[in-house]
Amino acid sequence: MTASPAKKAAPAKKGTPAKKAVPAKSGTPAKKALRVKKVTPAEKAVASGKAVAVKKTAPVKVAVKPPKDESRTALVRRARRINRELAEVYPYAHPELDFENPFQLLVATVLSAQTTDLRVNQTTPALFARYPTPEELAAANPEEVEEILRPCGFFRMKTKSVMGLSKALVDDFGGEVPGRLEDLVKLPGVGRKTAFVVLGNAFGRPGITVDTHFQRLVRRWRWTQETDPDKIEAAVGALFPKSEWTDLSHHVIWHGRRICHARKPACGACPIAPLCPAYGEGESDPEKAQKLLKYEKGGFPGQRLKPPQAYLDAGGRPAPPLGAA
Repeated sequence: MTASPAKKAAPAKKGTPAKKAVPAKSGTPAKKALRVKKVTPAEKAVASGKAVAVKKTAPVKVAVKPPKDESRTALVRRARRINRELAEVYPYAHPELDFENPFQLLVATVLSAQTTDLRVNQTTPALFARYPTPEELAAANPEEVEEILRPCGFFRMKTKSVMGLSKALVDDFGGEVPGRLEDLVKLPGVGRKTAFVVLGNAFGRPGITVDTHFQRLVRRWRWTQETDPDKIEAAVGALFPKSEWTDLSHHVIWHGRRICHARKPACGACPIAPLCPAYGEGESDPEKAQKLLKYEKGGFPGQRLKPPQAYLDAGGRPAPPLGAA
């Protein structure tokens, strides 16, 4: 009968406070640690009175710079991924010169040298209204053409070029713009860049347009270190299928005009920051970078007076005509 008190004592274990005494031991803080807010190294340093270097908040997208010895395969993959990302950012990318036919695009592209597409678009309506065909522009009074083209800058040289190419079209091609590279580059004032703009956008034939924006960006991205436009064209063309060349040109040029500027790249607002070796060369603070955006990305009008409907549907606004307030 002496064992019976032990059985009665057993239920008392449910109410015993034995486990409450466990945290009192200095070596068992595990369960309490689960409820304790994690203290950062900077906060610990402040609590201890140590000096802390204050750093700006980094953007959400942190770039991982490709190694200098990046393999050819890795370069191709990164380049194509950049193009895919830009295609999602600029699904409405298009040539930013207003034109209705190959002749207008050819003339507008020649006029765009050393000026903006916006300025050209504001100038060409008057030019094409008065001289709608190569025959009429070839026979025009040079002084009258100069006066129309004055806002584009270098108006005397440009007048000579557009009148000269118009005469060549009449004399050598029956007044029609040829659809071959070797013929286009024979026209006065027409180089490979201009020819590829016309071939890609008026004839649907793939080509890479190596303008100043394109040159700057492909070097920033380490697609090539070449500086000669023809060599850049060859180097970049080798990274992509030929069918992608024209759209690739639009994507790169649009990105250069809107986000990846020459002097103040908006790195903190860049959609391809994790893929860019030059990330951080520009403004990396997201809020400050947002203020650097241009055209539709910054909420401003675009460069075309008559942009494609897809651009307008995406929220883009047409540019004002020349002389508008």
